[in-house]
Amino acid sequence: MAECAIKDWQGSDKGSATIDLRVAKEETAKAVVHRALVRQLANARQGTASTKTRSEVRGGGRKPWRQKGTGRARAGSTRSPLWRGGGVIFGPKPRDYSQKMNRKERRLALRTAFVNRMADLIVVEDFGANLPKPKTKDLLAAMARWGVAAGSSRVLLIVGERDENVYLSARNVEKLRIISASNLNVYDILLADQVVATASAITKIHEVYAND
Repeated sequence: MAECAIKDWQGSDKGSATIDLRVAKEETAKAVVHRALVRQLANARQGTASTKTRSEVRGGGRKPWRQKGTGRARAGSTRSPLWRGGGVIFGPKPRDYSQKMNRKERRLALRTAFVNRMADLIVVEDFGANLPKPKTKDLLAAMARWGVAAGSSRVLLIVGERDENVYLSARNVEKLRIISASNLNVYDILLADQVVATASAITKIHEVYAND
């Protein structure tokens, strides 16, 4: 269990938030999180890379020259992998890279990764009402007041529900990624230098992930 101060739009402390999530044991935490990360990256691969073998390349059915007497190396096809324009030896073919991982183990890895970022976590009040229209400048100014180096470091902004004005204000900021609490994932948590979460996002995380 951990306590985090909640900052308002102006950067002042306005209460606290409690984060109480079950995490993996210290001796197995790194392995569980690593497995979840590898699974996420593997499942994101399309697996559509494809090359042609010598039997699939068009042409090359006729022997290019007679077997003996020319002084050249013997050759049976112009589509040999040794020739320019020939087939590819052991090239990639379409395949499924997806990996399986138990649901409880995935959620345990996610909670473990999130709790381990507590030192870099900043909890703020929901600020959608402070952006009546999309305004990137106002959002960057607020982040500066929160102590977030948006634009120069990787920042993960976690919100409870998608707000169109918040999304439009954040989408052009370099190295800033905004996601909803229900779409939380290990890769984004580990990649970010700083994590900013709204109070409603913390509540949502507890609702979705704290029951396992």
